[in-house]
Amino acid sequence: MTWLVRGLVFAGGHGRLLLVLGLVAGVLLPDLALAMKPWLQELVALLLFVAALRVGPGRAVGSLRGVLPTLGLTLVYQLALPLCAAAIATVAGIADTPGAIAIVLMLAAAPISGSPNLAILSGADPAPAFRLLILGTALLPLTVIPVFQAMPTLGEGGDVFRAAGRLLGVIAFAAGAAFLLRRTLLREAGETGIRAIDGASAITMAVVVIGLMSAVGPAIRSMPATLFAWLALATAANFGAQIGAAVLLGKAAAGPVLPALAIVAGNRNIALFLVALPAATTDQILMFIGCYQIPMYLTPLMLAGFHRRMATA
Repeated sequence: MTWLVRGLVFAGGHGRLLLVLGLVAGVLLPDLALAMKPWLQELVALLLFVAALRVGPGRAVGSLRGVLPTLGLTLVYQLALPLCAAAIATVAGIADTPGAIAIVLMLAAAPISGSPNLAILSGADPAPAFRLLILGTALLPLTVIPVFQAMPTLGEGGDVFRAAGRLLGVIAFAAGAAFLLRRTLLREAGETGIRAIDGASAITMAVVVIGLMSAVGPAIRSMPATLFAWLALATAANFGAQIGAAVLLGKAAAGPVLPALAIVAGNRNIALFLVALPAATTDQILMFIGCYQIPMYLTPLMLAGFHRRMATA
């Protein structure tokens, strides 16, 4: 068991490199990416389990006092911002374009399941991201209603209720199992145990991204210009949201929690809408969703230093 712990600690120390290797493998090994795609739901559940294991039941319960600020921020992220984007797109006459649809859906989505893991790999406290993940997913069926009404091209979106409900059930199961494990076998995890959990988080995220990149590898060969245009939009949306949130929230948020709040702002679970919207809508933004994984998984490498500086400013 000692060699396993040492291996996980080593992986945790090189977590950012593992994410890059996962991205490269997803692009260069399309057959492997396609083979892993059917297992994405199970891998996402494992991500949630590892994140909850890192946070632990004590900190999760102790952080409940932050529910009201978390609720307010969730409503800003998932309601105010996408409604503003929808209004701008409508006034500009581009509300029915794939780019506008992609941006509005990205902003309307709940945080990605791996947002606490991204916080860990960025050297930040994962607890605020974990709170936003749970509350954002729980409120998603309510916050999407005004957004879908503001963008008629998105359809009714009734299936979002069921998709969000399933995701919330997975979160509850994974978190419950992780908290039980922390209360029993890993009650005294210690610093080495936490670093080993960080390594497990890095490995899991690196594996998950291979399956998420299944559409990008073939596109590089068949339509490179289109791919890079979508990549530019996805990167600007992701990194722009993180930087904007860090700057605006820096005046109000306490230093240690700021990085996780900013990371969540740019990393949203837009893929959830793939099972909630008609194919006629989602087919237009599949390339955006694939490209969106790249800035998402490069966040710890590209923006960790920025988030640390903003937290200590």
